[in-house]
Amino acid sequence: MARMSVEVELEKGEVSKYRRHENGRGLVSPSAKVNPSAYVSSATYVESDAQIGPESWIGQGSWIEHGAIIGARVFVGANVHVGADAIVGNAARLASHTNIGRGAFIADGAVIDHEIQVPEFTDVSARSTGRA
Repeated sequence: MARMSVEVELEKGEVSKYRRHENGRGLVSPSAKVNPSAYVSSATYVESDAQIGPESWIGQGSWIEHGAIIGARVFVGANVHVGADAIVGNAARLASHTNIGRGAFIADGAVIDHEIQVPEFTDVSARSTGRA
């Protein structure tokens, strides 16, 4: 049987504890709320007080920071960073290598293209966001 909890030493010498999510084996803080139907890839971190809704898919190497909210049926690609207290609406799509700033709001159904940087506290509408 695989180990279900993991301790990770942070830069400052602090130790954080995570549990493995049953669907994908991603690392989830004990105070985070991840729906059992969500998929969290094995090299992904979900930090304290974050929430991931039903049927969402979180890709390899992604990082969901403290207090971030991921809605239902959201696709998060590989190596995506969702900043603290950001909100990603239902059925949104975040392509690989994107960075969602702290406190940003991504509307339901919004599509964020590859390698886009969404600044802190920015609201993104449901229309596609591509390269400028």
